[in-house]
Amino acid sequence: MAENSCETSGSAARRCVAHFPAERNLSASVGASKWIRLNVGGTYFLTTRQTLCRDPKSFLYRLSQADPELDSDKDETGAYLIDRDPTYFGPVLNYLRHGKLVLNRDLAEEGVLEEAEFYNITSLIKLIKEKIRERDCKTSQVPVKHVYRVLQCQEEELTQMVSTMSDGWKFEQLVSIGSSYNYGNEDQAEFLCVVSKELHNQSYGTNSEPSEKAKILQERGSRM
Repeated sequence: MAENSCETSGSAARRCVAHFPAERNLSASVGASKWIRLNVGGTYFLTTRQTLCRDPKSFLYRLSQADPELDSDKDETGAYLIDRDPTYFGPVLNYLRHGKLVLNRDLAEEGVLEEAEFYNITSLIKLIKEKIRERDCKTSQVPVKHVYRVLQCQEEELTQMVSTMSDGWKFEQLVSIGSSYNYGNEDQAEFLCVVSKELHNQSYGTNSEPSEKAKILQERGSRM
């Protein structure tokens, strides 16, 4: 029901001012308009207009300002539709909220960088690129480890064994250990073949270093 207040001044006609509930709803809607709802790839995010306006050059700034040149659609709930990956949007939105880049361990920096570039958030783009460089630098400083194996074979098996090595194994050293078998009048020479492989899986543990036996065989071979 509307509320009326009236004033009378002498013989002047009575003036009435009506306060309708619609006016109170209007002021409430103005306060609520600071909140913006986003539908990113089917996941809803609720944030403030102030948060989205952190970077005046970003896509989200233009979206929050209802830029007429920005072709943006809304779903049935009134949320802005953005066809991007919601998993990587979370860190982007949190960065706009508090200015820090926080990533879960299962999130790749490259994925967040892709979203930061899409939304054109320049400070975030710079920050992620620095983190990627630091990560790659640490990775390159890790020494390469190898696992070694010593294989025993006869002379007639040597060529086939070396030619069929696969799965990253490489020939390192060949050591002759003489002849142990005698077939008729021909001796069958025997060899120890040392092979190595780069260690990528830490589950190999301490086996990444050559054994004492392999080291001795390598030293013997180098003196031959």
